[in-house]
Amino acid sequence: MKIVIPGGSGQIGQVLARSFLARGDEVVVLGRAAALPSACGRVVAWDGRTVGAWAAELDGADVVVNLAGRTVNCRYDEVNLRQMLDSRVESTQAVGAAIARARTPPRVWLQMSTATIYAHRLDAPNDEATGLIGGAEPGVPAYWARSVAIAQAWERALEDAETPSTRKVALRTAMMTSPDRGGVFDVMSGLASKGLGGTAGDGAQYVSWIRDEDFVRAIDLLIAREDLAGAVNLASPRPLPQAEFARAIREAMGVRVGLPAAKWMLEIGAFFLRTDTELLLKSRRVVPTRLLDAGFTFEHADWPAAARELAARRRAQP
Repeated sequence: MKIVIPGGSGQIGQVLARSFLARGDEVVVLGRAAALPSACGRVVAWDGRTVGAWAAELDGADVVVNLAGRTVNCRYDEVNLRQMLDSRVESTQAVGAAIARARTPPRVWLQMSTATIYAHRLDAPNDEATGLIGGAEPGVPAYWARSVAIAQAWERALEDAETPSTRKVALRTAMMTSPDRGGVFDVMSGLASKGLGGTAGDGAQYVSWIRDEDFVRAIDLLIAREDLAGAVNLASPRPLPQAEFARAIREAMGVRVGLPAAKWMLEIGAFFLRTDTELLLKSRRVVPTRLLDAGFTFEHADWPAAARELAARRRAQP
């Protein structure tokens, strides 16, 4: 197949590109980066906003996996929130316009979304059919609603795209973990190794996650299954409270103690690290009902075992 990955220069894009190339697919990454590792495929420049020469790559392609969007690892001030919104909506609109102009449009468009669209909750998991969309839940900072609004606008841009010959899937993706340097597990395990990987806040907030191999396999299933469209949760079926999640990382790294951090401590740390506490304190309790109903089997369903294997692979890297 020919697979085009707009915004594919990040960790998720590289994980997908390596997998597609390994099985013989043609991979084209649309990105602003001047160069990417050769393992990522051919790179074509785009601005993520307007339809340009890059649109020719979509004409005759089999699959588009749009991952474009500004990182959420930042301070949630007005400037960054606007950039997060614009980069997601404008890139999705540009991809939709390019598909609409194609003489031979891709048969499937997998569009990145986020599990953050769901409400902060501890009482029950969120799935695609019965999950609560966030933005109005009590007892959380009011600005958390902005992340939900961005996610909704992102998915709305996908829905509004007039691509009748192309099946569309919104990938409501949880935290994707891989052993790659610079990835989220690399950061968390590095903190744990320094004794800083303890309970965040009260530790009751749920963490949803998915291993890199399962993420790739889920993408493969969504490409193949023509009956699957709309929102699909990409997350392990067993989210767990943050205190347990962090403890499993410490155990995998052979660290006995992790310094806990109260909310006020997290706010100070987030300020100096130029990030936001929502990433740690919002309860993302998400389950993949549609994948399970489609017959998908997770190879990594339990976090403690997944963390041990990730830690071993991380240590084996140069």
